[in-house]
Amino acid sequence: MAAASARATAMPEKPRCPLLIAILAGLALLAGCGKEAPKLAPAPLEVSILTVKARDVDLSREYIAQTQSSQAVNIQARVSGFLDKRVYTEGSVVKAGQVLFRMDQKPFQAQLDAANAALQRNQAALTVATANLNRTKPLAAKNALSQKDLDDAQGQYEQSAAAVEQSKAQVESAKLDLSYTVITSPVNGVSSYAAVADGTYLSPQNAQLTTVSVLTPMWVNFSLSENEYLRIQNDVRDGRLKLPADREMTVEIVQPDGSLFPFTGKITFADPNYNPQTGTFLIRATVDNPKGVLRPNQYVRARLRGAVRPNAILIPQRAVQQGAKGHFAWVVNPQGKAELRPLVVGDWYGDNWFVSEGLAPGDRLVVDGGQRLSPGATVVIAQVDGVPQPGFAASAPAAASAPR
Repeated sequence: MAAASARATAMPEKPRCPLLIAILAGLALLAGCGKEAPKLAPAPLEVSILTVKARDVDLSREYIAQTQSSQAVNIQARVSGFLDKRVYTEGSVVKAGQVLFRMDQKPFQAQLDAANAALQRNQAALTVATANLNRTKPLAAKNALSQKDLDDAQGQYEQSAAAVEQSKAQVESAKLDLSYTVITSPVNGVSSYAAVADGTYLSPQNAQLTTVSVLTPMWVNFSLSENEYLRIQNDVRDGRLKLPADREMTVEIVQPDGSLFPFTGKITFADPNYNPQTGTFLIRATVDNPKGVLRPNQYVRARLRGAVRPNAILIPQRAVQQGAKGHFAWVVNPQGKAELRPLVVGDWYGDNWFVSEGLAPGDRLVVDGGQRLSPGATVVIAQVDGVPQPGFAASAPAAASAPR
């Protein structure tokens, strides 16, 4: 037992190295957590820019319009009687003086014959009264007849002369009534349908027969809202809009199929009265329509040209972004950093936007790549005004086209 106790006493202790290594590793880890890792600078972002320029821009504006005949004539019967026949083709183009309808002429011919007969009778009575007056005058001068006889002869002559004039007027009236039985078109134009059938008795209650509408010139009517009218006035007053010297705007007509009508027109009437029901002012343009391509009551578009916006700044729409505080865009400052610019924008112009405030000529506007920018971000310019910069011919963003 003594020997066993001695062996137990002589056994060495277990090594403490693993515990020490763990403690040292923990201290090293804690020491490493107290130091920040070095930050890497963000890579510059590629952008395409456009140099902002101010220039005069020719403006055009389109409005929904409707054509109207410059002279729509209602063809009506001027005398009462039976309609004998319609002698034109409904919907056809007719000439001035062309016969459209014929009425029964027999009653009117009889009235004319009676008026001629009455005229002949009164002319005969006038002949007798004239001869009697011529005989009475010299006899009354010699006191062979009394003054009363002379007065009676003079009165009979004047009555007969008045009766003759009245008969002449009745003959002319009868001739007019007879001529009214042949109803013609007073103008060149396109005819409408016949409102009454052959054989109908025409009276003042159903005298309307058809309508002939003049095709050239043609009126084109469109409306201008009150807000737009006031805005145009303010732009002209403040110098943002310049109208032609003679104030004559050119009006182009865009047909329903999108084609451009070959003739242009001019504004010939602007209604000074405001329409409270539609909130608009009526504007009328007049355009030549020699071939009758435009027909009354068609819907077309009226495009106004002639106004100019002087020194306008026009930028692509894709360069404009919108945030919680309104529209903005990015520009590259002289230090090559991205800078946010709040904008006040105006109307659209094709694929571009007018800018009233926020940009100045010479600013380098970011048109592509702006979605990734932040204030102060470093940028590298891949294109300037659509021209790739050296080293970016293959990887540059889409070309930054200049405003048209």
